[in-house]
Amino acid sequence: MPLFWKPYKSDISNFIDELKARKPSLEAEQRAGRALLWDKPVDRKAQADYQASRVAQQPYVYQTAPRDD
Repeated sequence: MPLFWKPYKSDISNFIDELKARKPSLEAEQRAGRALLWDKPVDRKAQADYQASRVAQQPYVYQTAPRDD
């Protein structure tokens, strides 16, 4: 290793570091946006009802079911 070796830092990493330095509230805003759309409590009963109401798919989707006439 050379005496004056400098660890590599990508342009993207530099950009993100600059962005965070210019706007310190960025990370909090990102977390608030994520909480708005994704971080929701899961209703376990509704999920169980949904799973119980699923109908098994036929092996060949386009095959019509035989009639029981």
